[in-house]
Amino acid sequence: MNDIISLLKKNSKVGLFNLADEFGPAKIVHVYEPSVDLRGVLVLDNVAAGPAIGGLRIAPDVNLIECFSMARTMTLKNTMAELSHGGGNSVMIDNSKISTLEKEKKIRAFAYALRNEKDYIFAPGMGTNKESMAWIYDEIGRAVGLPRKIGGIPLDETGAVGFGVCQAAEVAAEYCGFELNGAKVVVQGFGSVGQNAVSYLEEKGAVIIAVSDSKGGVYKGDGLDIGMLVKSKDMGSSVFSSGLGRPIDSSRLLRTECDIFIPAARPYVINENNVHLLKTKLIIQGANMPCTDMSEKTLHRQGILSVPDFIANAGGVISGAMEYEKKKEADIMDTIKWRIRENTKLVLEQAKSKHITPREAGKSIAADKLKKYMSNKHWSII
Repeated sequence: MNDIISLLKKNSKVGLFNLADEFGPAKIVHVYEPSVDLRGVLVLDNVAAGPAIGGLRIAPDVNLIECFSMARTMTLKNTMAELSHGGGNSVMIDNSKISTLEKEKKIRAFAYALRNEKDYIFAPGMGTNKESMAWIYDEIGRAVGLPRKIGGIPLDETGAVGFGVCQAAEVAAEYCGFELNGAKVVVQGFGSVGQNAVSYLEEKGAVIIAVSDSKGGVYKGDGLDIGMLVKSKDMGSSVFSSGLGRPIDSSRLLRTECDIFIPAARPYVINENNVHLLKTKLIIQGANMPCTDMSEKTLHRQGILSVPDFIANAGGVISGAMEYEKKKEADIMDTIKWRIRENTKLVLEQAKSKHITPREAGKSIAADKLKKYMSNKHWSII
């Protein structure tokens, strides 16, 4: 454990806050199954409020540090949403483009290896989806974001995360002095979250002027045809080669002048090397950990408001927790709406009054809640 803490501290330069503190981690489990070339990690950060819900992420470059940070993000997210669940996360180190058959073998093996970790409930993450959760549910009976045919409420169909992002954007826009109607939006990451977010934002009158995926971006000053872009993506094309606007690279996307910028892809896409490029009034964090801590402080100094991930994109875990409790979809969407709107206002009001970043405000509020949860646990030192 001391080696892990040292590793976390050495990596603080990339913006990861020190997760080895009074709140966690509660447990770290490494999984290795040579028969299917499986390597993975589970981090249970804090389970004082109840069993953790957190995503399973598959990527070739994920590691323990990233898993730690995502697990803490889930702790903050679940705590702020006042769910009866703690925070955790799991990762599999692999190519997310492996065949479906190989992917199923590895995910099933990973779930089986963690069958006795009853303080962890799997949820979809990058590289996994409702089908992946169905495999896990079949193995161990602990997963959310399941297909409808087995009683689930799939996130890609409800657009719960994107719906929540839209709610956060509408509240935060007021603090920046503009409305969503007519606001120009740029989205970095045109996957499920990005697509659903822009769909809900368009309903509010926002104009989507640029989006990107892993291959590049596309720009159209008077607004992109999002419906055609989604169809193009569904047919296997990148937005960069869609022909539906002017192709742009990732650097040009960051420099695109807009009212709202939504990072909805990989971690730390906004960092010390590029934060100065942004020309926006408001950032709504659709992805987990899209900004380093240092870049968020820079944004604050520049007068750019940034709503943190554990506030803005909590729609997914709210949906998962309520699905686990067999709640109705309409009730879930109503809860996402009022909870994210209330939390966005709460965090931004405290940030404004204390002259701190929204992330600092949110972490402070969550810490107070966590201490109350932990005071009821016999192992708590509080």
